[in-house]
Amino acid sequence: MYAIISDGAHQYRVEEGQVFEVQRKDLDEQTSTIEFDRVLLVGGIEDGPKIGQPTLEGAKVVASVLGEIKGDKIFVQKFRRRKNSAVRTGHRQRFLQVRVDKIEA
Repeated sequence: MYAIISDGAHQYRVEEGQVFEVQRKDLDEQTSTIEFDRVLLVGGIEDGPKIGQPTLEGAKVVASVLGEIKGDKIFVQKFRRRKNSAVRTGHRQRFLQVRVDKIEA
């Protein structure tokens, strides 16, 4: 069974047991699970996929929080012509790593 969920401005295709990264959220230290209630589609079931209009009522994906990770470093290079100046800055986006425990449809 798989599901397509919406979190923020991103959509993810998830299956039970899958580990994936979502945008970082401000959670308490004691928070060990997170629920995604914006489920757009549930597939892999006998009677065909269930498609929401835009979301499925009562469907949710329960995931365990594994921790916070950093993404790849991105460099931003700025040049200005004829001024002999260049600026190079870097940025690392932080993500929240989660593992899907259960898909409820």
